[in-house]
Amino acid sequence: MDPLLTLTEGDFSSGHNVTQVNRPDSPLPSYVSMNSDPSMDVFLTFKDGEPSPGHSVTQVKRPDSPLRSYFPMKSDASMDVFLTFEDGEPSPGNSFLQMDGTRKVQKIITDPGCEPSSAGTDVQGNYKLNLMKKFYHVNDVITNQGNQTLLNEIYTELYITEGKSGKVNNEHEVRQIEAASRRAATEETPIKCNDIFKPLSEEDKPIRSVLTKGVAGIGKTVSVQKFILDWAEGKTNQDVYLIFPLPFRELNLMKDQKLSLMKLLHFFKEIKETNFSSLHKVLFIFDGLDECRFPLDFQNTVRVCDVTESASVNVLLINLIKGNLLPSALIWITSRPAAADQIPSEWFNRVTEARGFNDLQKEEYFRKRIRDQSLSNRIITHLKSLRSLYIMCHIPVFCWITATVLERMLGEAESGEIPKTLTQMYTHFLIIQTNIIKKKYTSSREADKEMVLKLGKLAFRQLMKGNLIFYEEDLRECGIGVTEASVYSGVCTQIFREEFGLHQSKVYCFVHLSIQEHLAALYVHLKLMIEKKNVFKKTTTNILRPKFTISDVHKSAVDQALESKNGHLDLFLRFLLGLSLESNQSLLQTIVRLRRSSSNHNQETVHYIKEKIRENPSTEKSINLLHCLNELGDHSLVEEIQHYLKSRNLQQNKLSPSQWSAVVFMLLTSVQEHNVFVLNKYINNHCTSDKVLLKLLPVVAASRKAEFNNCGLNEEGFAALVSVLSSESSNLRELDLSRNKIRDSGVKCLSAVLENPDCKLETLGLSGCEISDEGCDALTSALRSNPSHLRELDLSVNKLRDSGVKCLSAVLKNPHCNLETLRLCNCKISVEGCIDLASALRSNPSHLRELDLSVNKLRDLGVKCLSAVLKNPHCKLETLRLYSCEISGEVCAALTSALISNPSHLRELDLSWNKLRDSGVMCLSDLLENSYCKLETLRLRGCEISGEGYAALTSAQLSNPLHLRNLDLSGNKLRDSKESALQS
Repeated sequence: MDPLLTLTEGDFSSGHNVTQVNRPDSPLPSYVSMNSDPSMDVFLTFKDGEPSPGHSVTQVKRPDSPLRSYFPMKSDASMDVFLTFEDGEPSPGNSFLQMDGTRKVQKIITDPGCEPSSAGTDVQGNYKLNLMKKFYHVNDVITNQGNQTLLNEIYTELYITEGKSGKVNNEHEVRQIEAASRRAATEETPIKCNDIFKPLSEEDKPIRSVLTKGVAGIGKTVSVQKFILDWAEGKTNQDVYLIFPLPFRELNLMKDQKLSLMKLLHFFKEIKETNFSSLHKVLFIFDGLDECRFPLDFQNTVRVCDVTESASVNVLLINLIKGNLLPSALIWITSRPAAADQIPSEWFNRVTEARGFNDLQKEEYFRKRIRDQSLSNRIITHLKSLRSLYIMCHIPVFCWITATVLERMLGEAESGEIPKTLTQMYTHFLIIQTNIIKKKYTSSREADKEMVLKLGKLAFRQLMKGNLIFYEEDLRECGIGVTEASVYSGVCTQIFREEFGLHQSKVYCFVHLSIQEHLAALYVHLKLMIEKKNVFKKTTTNILRPKFTISDVHKSAVDQALESKNGHLDLFLRFLLGLSLESNQSLLQTIVRLRRSSSNHNQETVHYIKEKIRENPSTEKSINLLHCLNELGDHSLVEEIQHYLKSRNLQQNKLSPSQWSAVVFMLLTSVQEHNVFVLNKYINNHCTSDKVLLKLLPVVAASRKAEFNNCGLNEEGFAALVSVLSSESSNLRELDLSRNKIRDSGVKCLSAVLENPDCKLETLGLSGCEISDEGCDALTSALRSNPSHLRELDLSVNKLRDSGVKCLSAVLKNPHCNLETLRLCNCKISVEGCIDLASALRSNPSHLRELDLSVNKLRDLGVKCLSAVLKNPHCKLETLRLYSCEISGEVCAALTSALISNPSHLRELDLSWNKLRDSGVMCLSDLLENSYCKLETLRLRGCEISGEGYAALTSAQLSNPLHLRNLDLSGNKLRDSKESALQS
């Protein structure tokens, strides 16, 4: 082997060995220098003709050590070569070797931000390098090719937004996922993971503490790893000196100890000599608050301010969060939503919500994960055709499971029916894992059965307790010894994981809650099939113990799931029922040889579930039961409703409660997005609008736009709608309540929602709702409290009068008001109200794009006041409607003067049904002749225009023919056909 790697400008020593590394897809060799000193491990990464990203992880072994080290082939071009030296080498400083295209080492450069003369910087440099080693790969996930997955290669930015603290959502996380998937499609500003501590604007206060919420598997932990890796590589957040990752699952192991903060941090060996009191900025990351197994009492905890003072872990944590310990330190805590309220919201400067992948990010992930783009496209197409699976792809972990299965099923490795349900997907995933185990360890079917039963027992027992993290005592309760647990985690790394804490104590978990739920369901199924035992029934010592059938177990599971207040058994129930299908039982034969269950038993289960739906439990429970029917292959209810919708007979039929549940299920899970909900489609003589709305509330919450125009909503329905708007899961951004008797009392209820800063409603239609100035006052009071979200407001055909408009004007003056469309047609407004409105628009002219003041007695004086607003160069008004406002031709001179001063924005002007006459139209002709005028639509119906006015308009249009597209002159005294033709 030729020693082609030459070290210059500072050789380490003579006697370097050069090891050749071949890239899998290249005939060209790369070379790695192995130092002759056995105390030094060298880790190198290359680019530009060297091993390409993610292809190889090369093993380096010291001659005198049984331990193996790894250097990854780094994909980031910002660092050509990095070396990690055990035993603190080299020193002083940490150096990086930079290579050029000739593959010779040219120079040694210092890591940016590290000063070779500073001992403290040595600590930081060594610490960064060890974090890079730790977080270079994704949680030891192994690809189908047997290689570890590089985090930088597969990482896809999560959809993270500003969240809110407060009421705990006790729904099963699958329901939260479905709601979050819909919210991820809305146009909210995402926050990049690396910007989690950056204020949204320069005016905002600095952010010290952040809570990030998100359901299990949504990507919180991987985001934390990416944040740390980017910091360690010098890419981002370099103002932070040190980052301390302290997962709660590791802190749990120290819950009974007393130690100081300094002693706790000395578990990070590289920083043992660090003086923490002198550190200017450090970050503590506490990942997985939901896994915390010690109390957090923020009211009665003793105050600790000294980093050398000993206390229990929970006391240290509380004092860190409160700022008593290291007040300049940053705090980042992640949690599942149900556990987030363990820490009072007052201790967080920012709450964010990790919403997983939106649709574009789902596709990006699959294209990164599966290099064969043709195959990845086929997988994406398959998932899009199955709405229930595509929604689940909102979770990154489910994307990973799906990619693992479908890469084999749609590729050449496997054959058989492509999974179309959750149970099929997870069962295939389990089989793939056991097949990998057999190839590596020649496992027998009996060993597979024993492993699945023991892990399933652990999964089921801990699921019933609500635990995701397990410790040795939990395993012993299920007959799993510590040695056996290590074997399981070694042979089943993608299902069951063993992790070491800071002082090498062990914790255990399933890779994701859904895997735990699937194994728990499999355990219940196997206990029945093997022992005829119903685990939901207490065992008896009677020798003549009853032998349960599969329908008995199913009924028990359905009852348990319906009794659960937070739905924590919903997904487990779907899996259990799906496992009884013959197709899934055939799959299970590769793991455990079983007798097949009778399809008659499944029919009993289907009948029982339909009975439960007919008993009309909560809508959420009914939806999950319909998912269960889907797992059992029964689509009769949904097909019946689809037939009604296609034949348009839904309005002529009286639907049963179970059929209404099927409507909700179908609308929520159909492949086609239902962004607009129109209540009138479902109202009939058999069911009033209020009752229909109550049945379809989940669909309303899932829709971006809801139309209730002229639906006859009453108090009960309106109260339900307000509850939807108040819900965190609501996706509503546009709401039209026009021509309903909302009245002032209804507007006051609505206003209570609108003043909530978390309300995201952008469009509100209240035309013809019998609202007076009293209701307008309540509405505008709410908008003053929360002015920034509403973009469109329609209050036409209400008796607002001048007093109501005066209240609205106060909102429009607010610089945070972003209202773009305001419709006040036929609101009994006079000159006085118009003057107030014009004054407000002069104060804040830049946002409004459309203003409709038609059918009000504005008269010339009111419109002249508005004309002054139009002169303002900051005015961006594009549409102005003033038909039937009792104005004369005299006002056209003021309008024309204003629009000539600022002609480039107005696109539509409606002055119909005003006595403009020829004199007024001739003034407007001057505007049309202006080359800067961009007017596209001009409506002058019924304005008493004659031939002279027509001639002026014709001349103006000929002078500037490019912009005007629509001219409406109907209802005028035009004399001949040529003039009439101009109307169109």
